[in-house]
Amino acid sequence: MKLRVRVDYSTYSALKEVEKEYREVLEEAINYGLSNKTTSFTRIKAGVYKTEREKHKDLPSHYIYTACEDASERLDSFEKLKKRGKSYTEKPSVRRVTIHLDDHLWKFNLDRISISTMQGRVFISPTFPKIFWRYYNKGWLIASEARFKLLKGNVVEFYVIFKKDVKPYEPKGFIPVDLNENSVSVLVDGKPMLLETNTKRITLGYEYRRKLTITGKSTKDREVRRKLKRLRERDKKVDIRRKLAKLIVKEAFESRSVIVLEDLPRRTPEHMIKDVKDSQLRLRIYRSAFSSMKNAIIEKAREFGVPVVLVNPSYTSTVCPIHGAKIVYQLDGGDAPRVGVCEKGKEKWHRDVVALYNLARRAGDVSPVPLGSKESHDPPIRWLRAKSLHSIMNDHKMIEMKV
Repeated sequence: MKLRVRVDYSTYSALKEVEKEYREVLEEAINYGLSNKTTSFTRIKAGVYKTEREKHKDLPSHYIYTACEDASERLDSFEKLKKRGKSYTEKPSVRRVTIHLDDHLWKFNLDRISISTMQGRVFISPTFPKIFWRYYNKGWLIASEARFKLLKGNVVEFYVIFKKDVKPYEPKGFIPVDLNENSVSVLVDGKPMLLETNTKRITLGYEYRRKLTITGKSTKDREVRRKLKRLRERDKKVDIRRKLAKLIVKEAFESRSVIVLEDLPRRTPEHMIKDVKDSQLRLRIYRSAFSSMKNAIIEKAREFGVPVVLVNPSYTSTVCPIHGAKIVYQLDGGDAPRVGVCEKGKEKWHRDVVALYNLARRAGDVSPVPLGSKESHDPPIRWLRAKSLHSIMNDHKMIEMKV
């Protein structure tokens, strides 16, 4: 949690002095890690502590520990970016400094916060917002570590970290999730849910309006760029992904279930459109952002402590989960037929539903799979029609959708 406090000049000067010394130690620790090709906190601390302690005799020794820890985190992050080709420099540069504190360098109580400096301890008295009291009164504890950075105008930005003892997550079931271009299907308590995302409408609407906007004009034109920005395709899709991820993860958390996702390969859209000739369909698939949806669910699951299992996505919608036979899809005039028939059992399966059962089985679910519907319409009555994401988000919990 972030707290901003305006302090007096003497307090700010004492913290500014700490920041200067901390920056010097941090830069030396980063240089040591680079020259010795290590990101280990223990090795960096062992290599620089003695030298830096002699240089900065008035600086409390634990600032050297936390600076080495900071350097280790920065180097580790830089190495990951470098492997992905997203680093723009040869080594990490120290632009902004956020000073790390351990339990020796700061003390917390509701009246004031004390921080150790080269001139002794200084005290700041923050005003806690409502969200602080909401966590504090619900049994959350203040962690032993904290951070702060200095802003202009004698302002200290302080970061308080909450922690809570959480019971081990004991899964009681599985919630498989199948990602599609215009919907996301979920299996909850054996009941398939088809959640519409309207991604198709957003993608095509943006593309049509974009063509009208840039026809005969340059995309470097300020007015054109302003109009394109107002279309907000990315913002709308990000909003949908976040809402869906929250909806799915909260359902899994409340039912103590494991989320099952397809382990999508890199460049998934490129593989999917390889044999597609329809230019509009290629555009829709390419901008569906399957990996982004998967990552949004994984990120939200980490926040709630919900485990996620990634399984092989091959043939999940073309193999019968009961007989293991091939499902033959009947042509319905669409790009991808939705209802197929098992070659062995002759029962009908909806493409999105059969994928859910196959994902659950590959994750280790051994519960019996219901037979496909005998009805001829799409989707069958015993399964579920699509329901908009907005209407589902207004419910307290996902419910079965009636025809």
